[in-house]
Parts: sequence; C-alpha cells; structure tokens
Amino acid sequence: MTKRITTPFDARSTGDDVIAGVDLTGRRAIVTGGAAGLGRETARVLASAGADVTVAARGLDAARATAREIAGSSVHAARLDLADLGSVADFVKNWVGPLHILVNNAGVMATPEQRTPEGRELQFATNHLGHFALATGLHDALKAAGDARVVVLSSVGHVNGPVRFDDPDFTRDPYDPWLAYSQSKTATILFAVEAARRWAADGIAVNALNPGRIWGTNLSRYVEAPPQSFDPSGVTGVSEKNIAQGSATSILLAASPLMEGVTGKYFEDCQEAEPFTPGVRRGVADYALDPGNARRLWDLSEALVAPH
Repeated sequence: MTKRITTPFDARSTGDDVIAGVDLTGRRAIVTGGAAGLGRETARVLASAGADVTVAARGLDAARATAREIAGSSVHAARLDLADLGSVADFVKNWVGPLHILVNNAGVMATPEQRTPEGRELQFATNHLGHFALATGLHDALKAAGDARVVVLSSVGHVNGPVRFDDPDFTRDPYDPWLAYSQSKTATILFAVEAARRWAADGIAVNALNPGRIWGTNLSRYVEAPPQSFDPSGVTGVSEKNIAQGSATSILLAASPLMEGVTGKYFEDCQEAEPFTPGVRRGVADYALDPGNARRLWDLSEALVAPH
C-alpha cells in the first residue's frame, strides 16, 4: 500500500501561502470558470507567480473584466461554455502552443432540471462532459508542455452517489438535483483516475480535489447556506472556507513542487484524502477511485461527446 501524500499546508492555508516562492514564468495556464469566485482567485494566484493565464468563462465580458482586474499583459480572456460542445470545440481549435496547467474549475450545483443543446443533463454535461471534451481536445497541447498538470475540481458531494451508467441523463428516473450533482462530481474524480493512467507516458499529471465548502460564490446560488462554522478538524464535516482558502488545494496541485510526480489522486485540505467513512463529510468514496469505473466512464464519455 502506498503511503498517503501529505504537505505542510492545511485547511486554513490560502493559495498565496501555497504559491510563495514558486516561479511560474513561461508556464501557460487555463482556468475554467475563471471570471468569478474560486476560479478568479485561482487565476489571480497563478498570475501572481508569473504564469500566462487564460480566464475561460461562459460570459466573455465577465472574463475580460476579470483579466483587467487581475492586470498584467499575461492574463487573457476567452469564451467557453462547457454545456455547449460546439463552444468547447471552438476553444480547443483556437488554442495554439503548449499548455502547462489546466484547471477544470467551472461547475454548477443542484440546478433545476435542464438540458444542453445535445440533450444531456446539465450538471453531468457541465461538470464532467464539457471538461472531458476540453481536456481530451487539448491533450496534444498538454503533451507538448512535457510536464503538464491537469487539476479537476470535485466535491465532498461525490460521496452521495456513483455515476448512473445506465441513466446518466435522468431520462428514465425522476430528476434529483443532488443525485445529479453527486454523479457529476464522482465523474470528475474518475476522469482524473483514467486520464492519469492513459497520459502518464506523455508527462501529464492529473489529480482531483475537494476545495472545501465555500459559500457566497455563484456555485451555491441555488442553495441556502446552512448556519455552520469552520471545522478545521473535519470531524463532523468538510472544512468551511473563504475563497482564498478554497483556492489552496487547486494551487497546490497546479503549481507546487511538492506535487511533482503525483497523479491519479484525490486531495482535500492540501492533503491526499483518506477513504470515506459513512457519517463523516470528507474523504473519498471507493467507487470514485475504482479503475474499472474510470475506464467505463471514459468509454461512455467518448461516445457522448462524439459528433453525431
């Protein structure tokens, strides 16, 4: 059994804490959902260390405004609607040159039932399928970097359910916003597991993470925040964080020298996660790291994003 990966950082660490002393000059990064909230903070921290950052967002005006606020000639804006595979294809087509860091940050949570132009359930399509199409479409650019990192944001919510392989779009069963969210976040971890296996020889590291529970971002617009306090021990639940703290694990996986050679893992609070224990809102479920599930999801995803 391999030893669990730990770092000097914890639930209270910020992205700025993690990036201290790291030089990203010459490295190119994309942050999806980078126009607001956690994505904006992730883009800002990466840029502060010298990275050339593309803020990718559904609203181009918002992405441009964020790029201006972060400032610097090395911050750019681009339109990317992950729920629209045509938009993803256009983004991929317009990307030129190597890509060192891809942060799959964008997401939606517990939305009312909605469908994409391709007929897919919105949460599965946005959180997983759009990012799957993006990452696989940018594979050659990631490979060209020689030591690229793909960072995939998941959630402790994945422990509420696996991928519904027989009915991922809720066409047979009644739609449940939280089951849909759970399967989409399980899918993001499974993507990291299989991409890490497939792309290891290309020098591409792929890891997933739980950023923590962060209220006040666009992600939680359909959810009323509960009256919970910060729980640094994680005994009763996932750590409550502000946005600066929420970016720390993303920055760790995207940029820290401590993560050299690490791939196919799931992190929270800047540490490799422990196995999930029922009743405790943290850790990683066995089904989310299962190689068989990961291969099955990859095959399904390829079929669902293929042009018809």
